[in-house]
Amino acid sequence: MFRVLVALLVALAGVSSSPAQEPKEKPSAQKSQEAPSETDPEQMLAAVVRVKMKAVPDARSSRNLGRNREGTGVVIDELGHIVTIGYIVIEAESIEVTTQDNKTAPASLVGYDHASGFGLLRSGAPLGVKPMPMGRAADLGLREPVMILPAGGRESASIAYVISKRKFSAGWEYLLESAIFTAPPTLQWAGAALVSREGKLVGIGSLLVRETLEDGSQVPGNMFVPIDLLKPILADLIEKGRRNEPARPWLGLATEELHGHLVVTRVSPEGPADKAGVRNGDIVVGVGADAVKTQEEFYRRVWGLGAAGIEVPLRILQGVEVGEVRLRSIDRFQYFREKAVY
Repeated sequence: MFRVLVALLVALAGVSSSPAQEPKEKPSAQKSQEAPSETDPEQMLAAVVRVKMKAVPDARSSRNLGRNREGTGVVIDELGHIVTIGYIVIEAESIEVTTQDNKTAPASLVGYDHASGFGLLRSGAPLGVKPMPMGRAADLGLREPVMILPAGGRESASIAYVISKRKFSAGWEYLLESAIFTAPPTLQWAGAALVSREGKLVGIGSLLVRETLEDGSQVPGNMFVPIDLLKPILADLIEKGRRNEPARPWLGLATEELHGHLVVTRVSPEGPADKAGVRNGDIVVGVGADAVKTQEEFYRRVWGLGAAGIEVPLRILQGVEVGEVRLRSIDRFQYFREKAVY
């Protein structure tokens, strides 16, 4: 299997001529001018590490994610920084990373960004691997072949295709302007490396999804967070642990779009929505005077009010009556619990 993948990678680094590999969108001018780089497949695989995390005993995220979590990370520089998807490592009591040759080292969470979903680790000991170079997710064309590399080495690697690049909204107050959707799906998606045919990191695995096409057709696959979102904030994450700009207001409620309504499906215990009396089954009708029917409309109205800490007026349908509740928003990072230091 690995030989097939390597052969495909080498072949795709040259001229791609078969109809199945031609992107529907024309490549950007920059991409057409760039010569494919020579990539050592073994070095590329070596940059992918297994991440194991144990959450603090009272972690709020354990309710949905469990206390013991496992996924993939990608070494991105010579200092031992590793990018992964943030939900694997948030509220960590301990983290360890393991290389393809079974070298294990402790790691620490040095940065987290809720807006993109990235988590950034630093290995506590040299891993002896070369970092994977970062590419440009913006240059990926539709139907373009890519490699998905989860932890596990050659046997876990697979080929997929870019099915769509579009906005993605999720119930946990999360919105990406342009997520990457691939198919066929991998079942080891959490933190997996999405690698271009030039052998560069272009995305980090986030979800298994039923709908990868923009029209909502049920073609299963995976959603990847574009690596382009990491580059502008990487220095901030390393230096300060978060992006250097005001945090968005967070309300602590999850929603689902159902028949033109925005239904509350989960309320975070002790979060702003919980304290204001919002409950599962309520319907979010509007933010102030502005009506909202989709997650995107909802988030943009809330985030447009100001930074975390702003008061957010919501109109909520509870039972048969519409009422207004005022939530004092917070920075989501403040909601998480940290490891005790004695």
